[in-house]
Amino acid sequence: MEQTSLGIGTRLQHTQYGPGVIVGIRYASYLISFINHGIKEIDKTDEKLEEIIPENVSAEIETHSEVEKSLLKILKLWGGITETVPLGEKWNRGMLLLQPADKSLKPKEIPVEDFFHKIVMLRDRLRVLEQNINSHKKLSDEDKVNLQQYITRCYGSLTTFNVLFKNKEDWFVGEKGSKED
Repeated sequence: MEQTSLGIGTRLQHTQYGPGVIVGIRYASYLISFINHGIKEIDKTDEKLEEIIPENVSAEIETHSEVEKSLLKILKLWGGITETVPLGEKWNRGMLLLQPADKSLKPKEIPVEDFFHKIVMLRDRLRVLEQNINSHKKLSDEDKVNLQQYITRCYGSLTTFNVLFKNKEDWFVGEKGSKED
């Protein structure tokens, strides 16, 4: 990409990381929040970047308060977007069988794709809840941290379902896995 003065809020497409939004600007790089890969620092001249919707075009470096405002704006812009998460191939066209202990009762069969879709929707809703908590104006930082811990525990409770995901980067990560290595 030739232009090196895109602003915070610009939507981009990266051939390796997919769609993203600029959330920070440094001298020679952008901090870009990618839907599927989180925040990555990408060189401004990276050939794999393609501008989609420019915003706040500038050569200046943004301050933290401007970054926070831009993040809130981005969350509102991308709030309705649901990422496509692939199911592991071995589960395609599979059935989930719920067999009651009482053999006189009928088992319940559910297509794995339907069950997986519900799991992904739950994850998406937890992420939206997380965004709403983090951007809430009346909650103190302590309240936000306390609520965030409950969401992290929910992710931890859902790690059993990671076996259904095709890609490891789509997995649920609880408290143990969330710490930096």
